[in-house]
Amino acid sequence: MERSQAVTAVFDPVHSNSTFEETVERLGTAIRLGLLAAGERLPSERELSDRLRISRSTLRQAITTLVQSGHLVSLRGRTGGTFVTESPPLADRPPPALAGEWRDRLDWRLAIETGCVELAVARIGAESLERLEALIAEMEGAYDHFETYRRADVRFHLAIAEGTRVPRLVAAMTDVQDAMSVLIAFIAHPPAVLAEANRQHSQLLAALRRGDRSRALAIVRKHLEGTEHILAGLMPQ
Repeated sequence: MERSQAVTAVFDPVHSNSTFEETVERLGTAIRLGLLAAGERLPSERELSDRLRISRSTLRQAITTLVQSGHLVSLRGRTGGTFVTESPPLADRPPPALAGEWRDRLDWRLAIETGCVELAVARIGAESLERLEALIAEMEGAYDHFETYRRADVRFHLAIAEGTRVPRLVAAMTDVQDAMSVLIAFIAHPPAVLAEANRQHSQLLAALRRGDRSRALAIVRKHLEGTEHILAGLMPQ
């Protein structure tokens, strides 16, 4: 009975501003915990989108991410569908210390990144904005090459910190990005996840250009929340 209730909860409606990321977390966690067993078939796309109360496009994006990360497999034909892989990524684990502190690292990142955006809205110059735009374009061309994407991603967040004109915040952002690189080394990097993150980069840049403080902070919080969902769903624990 307890397992049945737990499985039912997996397919409860998603209530989040980050429906894509939360869907990845929900399904990835269920697979990791064995609530969705190896080889188990997921409900149909129509049924699953109705039960989660998310759009089919969002569901497809989440499913694609979990296929690319090795959690799910999609088969075609009369007996096709979406299935939990026979050997989902359950065994490899991060070091015990990291497993126990990764959420603390994300909280630290939240404090630094939101503080930088808060100041950058009022202080960032045209040169930094142009650099952000170029880095977004660089990331857009690197969804299939994570190392290239990640280097541009780090420079993007550092450019925002530089836009505050506070050297100590640039140093803090450097430390944060180093800590995040350690974390994300333990998860897959599907192109769908990178594309969604870069879409948020574009939204953040637009808000910075307008000097829209509330919008910029809302976007960066959503961006960081999305990373937390992805880590929670895909990182072995």
